Amino acid sequence: MPNVPAEAAETAETAETAESTETTERRRITAAQAERRRITVQRPGPLLVEGPVEVTLEDGTTVSSDRFRVALCTCRRSRIQPWCDTSHRRRAQSPMPSMPPRCRPGEGEP
Repeated sequence: MPNVPAEAAETAETAETAESTETTERRRITAAQAERRRITVQRPGPLLVEGPVEVTLEDGTTVSSDRFRVALCTCRRSRIQPWCDTSHRRRAQSPMPSMPPRCRPGEGEP
């Protein structure tokens, strides 16, 4: 074995570690690409995610679904958060149905 100065040995070791880290990172990227999910945005409506998925909530807990496609709520009205329960379809109804301006109470002919 040739006599290698300590500095050179450390540099070679650091280079090997960097190479190993780079290779590991490449593997992670490749694995992530293989696990890509398609997300479809529907306005107004949920985010449709091709599953299975695991969702991390604000409090750090995770929920998962093995379904082929899941709908994630974006309106924040769902009772089964983070999943959509179609609450976005129910709109707050005004107490009075929409009327043309000339027919509204307090308006019109004197």
